[in-house]
Amino acid sequence: MKLRVLVLIIAFTIATSIGLVNFYFQGSYFYLSVAFGVSFLISYLLFYFILQRYIYTKITLIYKLIHNLKLGKDLKDALADYVSADPLYDVEQEVKDWASAKKQEIEVLKKQEQFRREFLSNVSHEFKTPLFAIQGYIETLQDCLDDPELAQKFLNKAEKNVERLSYLINDLDSISKLESGEVPINYQKFDFVVLAKEVMEGLEDSAKKKNISLFFKEKYTMPTPVKADREKIRQVLINLLQNSLKYGREEGSTSIKIFELHDQYLIEITDDGIGIEEKYLPRLFERFYRIDSHRSREVGGTGLGLAIVKHILEAHQQTISVRSTPNIGTTFGFTLEKS
Repeated sequence: MKLRVLVLIIAFTIATSIGLVNFYFQGSYFYLSVAFGVSFLISYLLFYFILQRYIYTKITLIYKLIHNLKLGKDLKDALADYVSADPLYDVEQEVKDWASAKKQEIEVLKKQEQFRREFLSNVSHEFKTPLFAIQGYIETLQDCLDDPELAQKFLNKAEKNVERLSYLINDLDSISKLESGEVPINYQKFDFVVLAKEVMEGLEDSAKKKNISLFFKEKYTMPTPVKADREKIRQVLINLLQNSLKYGREEGSTSIKIFELHDQYLIEITDDGIGIEEKYLPRLFERFYRIDSHRSREVGGTGLGLAIVKHILEAHQQTISVRSTPNIGTTFGFTLEKS
C-alpha cells in the first residue's frame, strides 16, 4: 500500500470520528463539515510528515540496502540510487522470499546431515570388514608358521582383503577429486563403438564365468563419433558392464544400444538380470548404497562404482538415468556429446 493512500485512510478515519463527535455535541451540519475538513487536513499533514520522516524513509533505506546487497554490491555502494515505488510491499515480499529460502536451506542441510551420517557409517563398516579379516588371518598365521601350506593359504586371504582396502581408497580418492574438479576432463574425438568393443573384450572372461553374453546388435555398430575423455568413458563402461555381470542371471545377456539424438548420442546398457524395485532407484547412485547388503558383498565391489559413473558423466555435463523391473532386467542410459 502506498504512503499517500495509507495516510489518507488514517486522516479520513480520524476526521470522520472528530466530525461525528462535534455533530453529536453541536447538532449542526456546518460544524460537522468544518470539523471534518480541519481535522482531515491537520491529520493528513501530521501523519504524512511522521510516517515519511520517521518510518517510511527508514524502510526505504532498509529495502535499498537489501535489494543492492542481493545484486552483489559492496556494503558502501548498497545504499545507491535504487528507489522502490512501494518499499513497504517490496520489503514484505523480500521477507517472504527470505523465509522461503531459509526453509529450503534448512531442509537441504538436514538432508546433507543425514547423508553425512550414513556416509560415515558406511565408510566405517566398509573399512572395518577387511581390516578385521586381515587381523584375524594374521593372528591365525602366527599360530601356524610351522605349516607352510596353511600359512600360504591365510596369506592369500589376507592379500585379497588388502586389495579390497586398496580399491576402496582408490575409489574414494577418485570421487573426491571428481567432486572438487581436481581431475581434468581431456576432451578428444573418438568412436564410441570401438571403445565399447574393447571394454567388452576385456570383460569376456568375467562374462563366461556366468555364461552371460555381451553384445552389440548389428544396427548399433555404425561409427559413433563422440567428444569426451576416452579413458574416463572407458571407466564408465567398465563399471556399468561389471555391474550388469554381478547382478545378471546365469546364461543371460547384456546388450549395448546407441540412439542418435539432436546433438548427443544416448547409450543404453541393458541386462536381463534380477532387476531393481522402483523405490530403490532414486538412491542408486549414492556412495555405498546397497539394496541387498549381504548379496552385494557376496558378489564383491566397493559400492562406489555407480557413484563414480555419475560423477564422471556430470563432469562431462552429461546425464545418466536408470529404469528397471524386478526379475526382468535393468537399463542404464547416459548421453555423450556428438563429435
